[in-house]
Amino acid sequence: MNAVATPQTQHTAPYLSINNIEVIYDHVILVLKGVSLEVPQGKIVALLGANGAGKTTTLKAISNLLAAERGDVTKGTIEFRGRRVDKLTPHELVKIGVCQVMEGRHCFAHLTVEENLLTGAFTRKISRAATREALEKVYRYFPRLKQRRASLSGYTSGGEQQMTAVGRALMAQPSMILLDEPSMGLAPQIVEEIFEIVRDLNRNEHVSFLLAEQNTNVALRFADYGYILENGRVVMDGAAGELARNEDVKEFYLGLSSAGRKSFRDVKHYRRRKRWLA
Repeated sequence: MNAVATPQTQHTAPYLSINNIEVIYDHVILVLKGVSLEVPQGKIVALLGANGAGKTTTLKAISNLLAAERGDVTKGTIEFRGRRVDKLTPHELVKIGVCQVMEGRHCFAHLTVEENLLTGAFTRKISRAATREALEKVYRYFPRLKQRRASLSGYTSGGEQQMTAVGRALMAQPSMILLDEPSMGLAPQIVEEIFEIVRDLNRNEHVSFLLAEQNTNVALRFADYGYILENGRVVMDGAAGELARNEDVKEFYLGLSSAGRKSFRDVKHYRRRKRWLA
């Protein structure tokens, strides 16, 4: 595998480090097979791949959310800021700065948008004034939520629910956000808006992001670095711009080749495996 520069060769120390982890469900099903990746501080790293490749499982392994699904990290280590965190509870992870925005948003439908946002500050023991200040910061990044603050979340659009989920995570003052499939089910214009906000949060608030995403085209435009998963393994990684120009990535994940747009159904799976492993 001819990867481009890794995050370490870019002279940025890893903030989050996943080292050769394996994940097994129900003590039988091997889902992740020696996955290693790094997220440097202050960077956006994209975790790419088709549905079922292992992206969500990787994020849940970091967040220690696998036990609820009878999953377990059976090998390897996960470190955040040089400290092993694979044995911490999700609550403890939030307190040290790691928040996950789950796939499918998971807003509380019976609460208003503002009440949903306020639940994100639950882990912080801060004054009412500090909570209000954090809320106003969220509204600066998501002005649409301020307009909808009194609306029940269950009656807001998919894009507004995704914004609410990210805003709720932001209320916990994270330094690292794990963002799972932010574009799922959303119109292209809304996807673009959400990714632009992610970029602004990264630049202005210095929040690092690891985002799992099937929309490779959008993810690589906003990310600094990318990893591609296939069948539970990292098959390629590199700087986002280099991945976007890579012929294999263009052919199999962007639907493009040197001959123009191409259907995935026209390409045999063994050819892809041969290219990855060449």
